[in-house]
Amino acid sequence: MLSSFDDFPIHQTSHPIAQTAGTDLNHYDRYFFNGYTRDTRLFFAAAMGLYPNRHVADAHFSVVVNGTTVDAEQINVHASRRAPLDRSEANIVGPIQVEVLEPLHALRIAVDAPEHGLRADLTFVRRSAPIQEPHFFHQVGQRVLMDSTRMTQFGGWEGWIEVDGEVIDLEPGETLGSRDRSWGVRPVGEPAPTGAPVADPQFYWLWAPLNFDAFSTHFDINEMFDGKRWHETGFVALANTGGVAEPADAMRSIDYRIGWQPGTRRAEWFEIDFEPWQGEASTIRLEPLFDFHMLGIGYGHPDWRHGAWKGELAIGGDRWTLPVADPNAFHHMHIQSIVRATTTGGLGEHTGLGTLEQLAVGRHDPTGLIGLNDGWSD
Repeated sequence: MLSSFDDFPIHQTSHPIAQTAGTDLNHYDRYFFNGYTRDTRLFFAAAMGLYPNRHVADAHFSVVVNGTTVDAEQINVHASRRAPLDRSEANIVGPIQVEVLEPLHALRIAVDAPEHGLRADLTFVRRSAPIQEPHFFHQVGQRVLMDSTRMTQFGGWEGWIEVDGEVIDLEPGETLGSRDRSWGVRPVGEPAPTGAPVADPQFYWLWAPLNFDAFSTHFDINEMFDGKRWHETGFVALANTGGVAEPADAMRSIDYRIGWQPGTRRAEWFEIDFEPWQGEASTIRLEPLFDFHMLGIGYGHPDWRHGAWKGELAIGGDRWTLPVADPNAFHHMHIQSIVRATTTGGLGEHTGLGTLEQLAVGRHDPTGLIGLNDGWSD
């Protein structure tokens, strides 16, 4: 079917834009954003996904208030709809909207869900050029599990968030964060039978975008149960100077060390090693402050999982106190820890903020994880 985007010279196949190149049900196209005030009193995240072959679009917005105190709470709104055939209409899902103000430079998020305690009008403005990560490709037996592209970008936020009727203004320079865009194939929607088992369930993922005053750093890895890596990223991106966003510098090699909090699969401490192509290596030490549960933006949510059919339009919300009672429950294992970061070595001595995303399912021999979701013990 033809749509308004077919009037632009952007086609990558011989078919209309609304028709994907393949028919894999797990084809997706996605936005993710996070933001945190410099004093860490507020953290928020948003996600919006389109799943053309499932005919579903969904969006989520989540806020953590008072994350480092005994009053910490995570508040979430979720929305799902039938996906529009015209991509020009795909940026609104119920009360959540993502608007591209200037491609690769500025985007806006609007939320209007007071019945679930959340309203917002936020603008993300880049402080780095976008980083294209190495392509994700992963097979389990003969089945392609992931085949996708993702870019990550650092930025600052301004605007306001209303939580349970209280408006929080975010002045320019007060709130930092990151965003990503990814598209391709990865598991979404209702689980489907996969035939004969070919491997024990396992997924090991660490992702750490960090903001410092003069630069940002980006790190991620995917590893098999024995530590063999099938994906890794290491970049240093300078902050905008005079409105110019310089390309990020890719590292020659990266490594890490992690100490699990006893009884959990949550990092108690974390260190990253960056070796550039030229110059001195650097170490970045991360101190986890509190956790954001990716459940709040649909990841692993039993009722609001990405790409699941909920009807023509469905809107809901939920909330919980932090820390959660059972961090090893499957729906709570995928987290982003808000971290304080310090650098030494070639990057100099700097302090910044960011997140360490963690999802460790199944065995991981190098760090001592056993079972499917057993907490770490020495």
